[in-house]
Amino acid sequence: MTPISFATGHDGQTAAEPAYPMARTCPFDPPAELARLRAENPVSRVRLWDGSSPWLITRYEDVRRVLSDPRVSSETDRPGYPIQSEALRIGRVFTRSFIGMDDPEHARYRKMIISDFTARSTEALRPVVDKLVNDLLDAMERGPRPVDLVEAFALPLPSMVICHMLGVPYPDHDFFQSCSRALLDTTAGSDAAARANDELWKYLTGLMAVKEAEPTDDILGRLAQRYILTGELSRDDAVCIATLLLVAGHETTANMIGLGTLALLEHPEQAAEVRDGDTAVVKSAVEELLRLLTVLHSGRRRVALEDIEIGGVTIRAGEGIIAASESANRDPSVFESPDELDIRRDANHHVAFGLGAHQCLGQPLARLELQIAYPALLRRFPDLHLAVPLEEIRFRDKMVVYGVQELPVSW
Repeated sequence: MTPISFATGHDGQTAAEPAYPMARTCPFDPPAELARLRAENPVSRVRLWDGSSPWLITRYEDVRRVLSDPRVSSETDRPGYPIQSEALRIGRVFTRSFIGMDDPEHARYRKMIISDFTARSTEALRPVVDKLVNDLLDAMERGPRPVDLVEAFALPLPSMVICHMLGVPYPDHDFFQSCSRALLDTTAGSDAAARANDELWKYLTGLMAVKEAEPTDDILGRLAQRYILTGELSRDDAVCIATLLLVAGHETTANMIGLGTLALLEHPEQAAEVRDGDTAVVKSAVEELLRLLTVLHSGRRRVALEDIEIGGVTIRAGEGIIAASESANRDPSVFESPDELDIRRDANHHVAFGLGAHQCLGQPLARLELQIAYPALLRRFPDLHLAVPLEEIRFRDKMVVYGVQELPVSW
C-alpha cells in the first residue's frame, strides 16, 4: 500500500484525505490507520463513498465531547450529514426514525418506548432469554457437526428476543433478516436497497394495521393502541420506529455473539474464565468484548450546527463529523494495552453504545443477551473450537455492523 501523507495545514485538513472506512489488517482490530491518525492527526478530513469530506474524530475524549455536545446534530437530512452508504440514504432505517432526529422530536419518540428497554424491564426478560438460549443449544447438540454458529445460535437468539418484544412473528425471520442485510450492506446498489426498504416497509405497515385492530401486549401493540389510535403518532412514524428496533435489535447483538465467541476461542484461558466465572467476571468480559470489538465500526455520524473547536481544530457549521468510537475504544491514554483482550479490565467507560442523548436505547437488552449467551454456550460445549482455520473465516467488512459471515465450529 502506498503510504499516505498526513501533513496538515492550519485548519487541520490533511494533504491527502484517506478513504473511510479504512481496510483492516487484523480481523479483530480497527484499521491500523486509525491508530496513526489518533496519535498524529486526531481531528482530520476523510473521504467518503460519495466524495464528501467530513471530519474524523479519533481520540476518546474528543469523541465523548462530540457525542455529548448540543451544537452537533444527528439529523440525517441536514446538508453536510455524512451518510454511511447509498442503501441508508434510500432506506428509512435511520433517515426517518428518531435516531436521525434531534431533541425535542428525538426525545418525544424515544419516550414512547423507553420503558421497554430499562434495566428492570430487560431483566424481567431473563427467563425468556434463558429458555431461548437453552433451546437453541439443545438443537445444536442434537444436530450435525460442524455447525455454523451464526446460523444456529448467534443470529436466531437476538432475532427471537426482539420478535418477542415487538410482536413480530419469528417465522418471518428469513424475510426481515434478508431486508436488513441489504439495508446495512455498504456496497448494495440503489435498486437492491430500495427493494428491501419497500418490502420491509410494506410488511411492517401491514403488521401495524393488524395491531391497531387487534390489541396485543407487545411494543408494536402498545404503540398502536396508545399512540396511533389516539392521534399522537402516525402509522408511518410508528413503522419507522418498528424498522429501527427490528433491524438494530438483532443485527448488533448477533454480530457481537459471533465475533465475541471467535475472540474468546482465540484466547482459551479467558474463555475458560467466562465459562466458569461468576456473574461479575461475565459482566466484565462482556464490557471488554464490547470495547475491543466495537461492531458499529464506521463511527457515529453528526453534523455541526455552529462553529466548534475540537482538538484544536475549528469545525465549521454545516460540516460533517464522524466520531470514531472504534478508535476511541482503543485509545492508549484511556485503556492500557488497548489492543489486548483482558476480560478483567474495567472497561465500563467504553463508548461502544455511544454517549449522550443518542446513547443506544437497547444497551441493557444487549448486555443481558450477551451475559447469558457466552457462558451458556461455553458451558454446554467446553471443547468448542473452530472447524476451519481462522484464515478461512469471512468477515463483514462491507457491512455497517461488523462481524463474521459464518462461524463453523465443532466440539
